[in-house]
Amino acid sequence: MSTRPKVGVLALQGDVREHARALTDIGADVTLVRRPDELDSVNGLVIPGGESSVIDKLSRIFGMREPIRAAIAAGMPMYGTCAGLIMLADSISDGIDGQQTFGGLNVQVRRNAFGSQVDSFEVDLDVPVLGGDPVRAVFIRAPLVEEAGAGVERIAQLQDGRVVAVRQGNLLATAFHPEVTGEYRFHRLFLDRVEAAA
Repeated sequence: MSTRPKVGVLALQGDVREHARALTDIGADVTLVRRPDELDSVNGLVIPGGESSVIDKLSRIFGMREPIRAAIAAGMPMYGTCAGLIMLADSISDGIDGQQTFGGLNVQVRRNAFGSQVDSFEVDLDVPVLGGDPVRAVFIRAPLVEEAGAGVERIAQLQDGRVVAVRQGNLLATAFHPEVTGEYRFHRLFLDRVEAAA
């Protein structure tokens, strides 16, 4: 029987393959999750970058919204990048009409806080919880944590103090995309939480 941590990547839309590759490379047993029974088979879930409004709509079409909300409430570890951060936030300051999130993180986020695709950028971030070298962070139509409430740990911020990575309980989220640069320390942090919760 495998002792590899069994984790899912929500595979409704977004950069699913990059996360699956990152998790496999660091020793996880990865399942692509599109249906509630697939969510039931994993001990943690990654919500990838993509388009948050599309992920929201598809999660409802595929019957995934309520099972994911229930899994969060039950303490399943989850890691959201970019749109995944938006989906884990309790509120969005500039969501489209009717847009919903899974919630769980006591934060308010702004979508596309840095502008459009042409305004994408890279920057080195100090992330003390990871130790070692700075993280090369890629921001692509990225969100921003505008407010972080009680219980939320701010684990990375830009030089001007704007918050771009947080964790709360078993939830971890980054506004940027570690999976596209081969930066796997956030995925390891997530897997550590999955193993601790299992």
